[in-house]
Amino acid sequence: SQITTLINHKDKPKRSDKTLQAIQRVGQAVNLAVGRFVTVGEAIANENHELKEEMSVACIEARRAGETIAQLTDVASLDHPESDSHITIFTDKTGVVKAARLLLSSVTKVLVLADRIVIKQIITSRNKVLATMEQLEKVSSFQEFVQIFSQFGNEMVEFAHLTGDRQNDLKDEKKKARMAASRAVLEKCTMMLLTASKTCLRHPDCESARINKDGVFHRMRLALEQVIEIVTDSRANGENEMAPISIYSGIREFKNKVEGLRENLYFLSKENLSTMLEVILEHTEDFTDSAYTSHEHREHILELSKQAKMELEQLVSVWMQAQNQKTKDLMEDLEVAILKTCQCMNELKREVHSAATSLAADLLKYHTDHMVLKALKITGVEGNLEAVAEYTCKLSEQKEQLVEMCRLLRHVSGTEPLEITCIHAEDTFQVTGPQIISAAETLALHPSSKIAKENLEVFCEAWESQLSDMSMLLREINDVFEGRRGEKRVYLSLPRPGKHNANLKALKPVKLDTEEQAKIAKLGLELHLLTSDVDSETEKWEDQENEIVQHGQGMSSMAYSMYLFTRGEGLLKTTQDLFHQAEIFAAEGTKLASALHAFSDQVHDDDKPLLLLEAEKLVSMCKQLQITAKASVQGKSATFTKVDACILKTRNMMTVLCQLLPLCCKLLRKNKAGNGCLKPAPPWREDRIRTGTNAPTPERRTETFGIKSLENHVTNMTFLESK
Repeated sequence: SQITTLINHKDKPKRSDKTLQAIQRVGQAVNLAVGRFVTVGEAIANENHELKEEMSVACIEARRAGETIAQLTDVASLDHPESDSHITIFTDKTGVVKAARLLLSSVTKVLVLADRIVIKQIITSRNKVLATMEQLEKVSSFQEFVQIFSQFGNEMVEFAHLTGDRQNDLKDEKKKARMAASRAVLEKCTMMLLTASKTCLRHPDCESARINKDGVFHRMRLALEQVIEIVTDSRANGENEMAPISIYSGIREFKNKVEGLRENLYFLSKENLSTMLEVILEHTEDFTDSAYTSHEHREHILELSKQAKMELEQLVSVWMQAQNQKTKDLMEDLEVAILKTCQCMNELKREVHSAATSLAADLLKYHTDHMVLKALKITGVEGNLEAVAEYTCKLSEQKEQLVEMCRLLRHVSGTEPLEITCIHAEDTFQVTGPQIISAAETLALHPSSKIAKENLEVFCEAWESQLSDMSMLLREINDVFEGRRGEKRVYLSLPRPGKHNANLKALKPVKLDTEEQAKIAKLGLELHLLTSDVDSETEKWEDQENEIVQHGQGMSSMAYSMYLFTRGEGLLKTTQDLFHQAEIFAAEGTKLASALHAFSDQVHDDDKPLLLLEAEKLVSMCKQLQITAKASVQGKSATFTKVDACILKTRNMMTVLCQLLPLCCKLLRKNKAGNGCLKPAPPWREDRIRTGTNAPTPERRTETFGIKSLENHVTNMTFLESK
């Protein structure tokens, strides 16, 4: 941002002392920042000899570029005649541009090299875990097992911290969800590995105990492999992971194509549209063929599938006519056909959602008592092999029901991260079911074995935990369907003691009681409605990567998590969590205001004053919310007043956001239509865009890995410190 300020400054014949001093301060600030950054890079280079040469070269380039910028901005003595020969930003602006490009590319190189080091750390940690696992598989005595498992536990802790930090740094929500699923498997399997191995050591000749243990080791190896695939962005044997398309995503894409006919009648073929519908209807067979779908839902889905084919036939007929002659009547008929087709697809979407979620709700309610698991534990301790066999059949039936439930929920999950969570849940039920059966058989064969009993308990707890997770997943899927965004954990950044807030230990975390929740319910509901409005506005933008859209979506996600707090739900558990979230929300609002100002520089439309007015209003509101969120309060009444003020100010900012998004969208569309409401971008923007492809700006990059991790190196803080 400092470099942008320098390059974008306007040359004026008269330069005040204030302007000259400001330019010099910016140049010096850039040079100092580069110096600190490079010091960290050089420290990393000394610790990692295989990349030392590359890192050192990048650091030297960055330092040289920073010094050049400082020299070119040394303009304070320009008024003195003896300094006329001195080259400055005013006499050689291209020199600053060159230095800026060199600085951005070298800084990016340092960050990429540091990133490679982190990846190497994760791979090295995984290799240590695998090597120790191999030793654990081969041990034959308890004493040896205890020693090696102690080492294994420490290595797993280190791996958990490394991958946890990496998960937080991931920007791709899909990868983040896959990483979370793999780490959850490793966490649960560590305890399973302990009890399964001990059982196998106690009963070395027991086949079911061996099968139980082998299953745990196999699952852990798969999870470790998936973590490395995500971290290195690769798949074994060069495979590409192609997850089957869900009904929701198919319908969304189909509707986008159909609605696109309003703008362009020739951008796709009728065969293309027909194929898309066929794929969607093939997936509905997962519902109509399922033994667990009710007769009523099955009939409705078949009826709507038939209707969708008829609506598409009518649409194609009118569409083909409109291509030949574009009369007013035909265009009106086309609009009606588009609306009817989209309405039919919405009804189909609603029907499959109802079928999946009602089945899930019924199954989860039915299995909450865990009767089969309790019976397996009792009959296992009794050594009743016949009864254990009977209940293992019942557990297998339960497993098939839950697996089918997960498959159907995946179709209606609404977002890729939730789809991945459904796939993970399906895998968990598929694997844990047989493991419970082998653990129960072992106990039945050795009914007096305490370790066999403990082992069965651990696997049963994993099953119960997954059922509990399914209830939360079902609620999230319903939230998405009803237009509420799921919480984006990336924005929460909750403080950790001693790391983000020096005064955190002195603060006592407080939850809202029922009476306080009731008082704030109306305000929370208003906030909830505004998040839905903002979400619907951002969905109208063609360019979902637009900076304004991304900041708007981020604010909406955070506001939704604050709404959930007013209901006593979500990840914000205490008032301190809420205040921290409010600070981050205000910071995101400030970033949005900066993006709006940059956008307004390109606008010469009548609406520009209104855009600037709303942007300024947003800046003022951000400052007020920051002050409120940081204010120190004592006592229950004062804390509730602060909560109320934070929610109120957040609501007001969301109201302004609801006005800004359609205004910006309108200005962009005017420009696209050729009305020329945007000025051509100045040359410096083109330079940034050209270099941006291969060299992202430091500000953007630091969000993923960047300075935070580099600072961790220079202050000798390890990733283990994070807990």
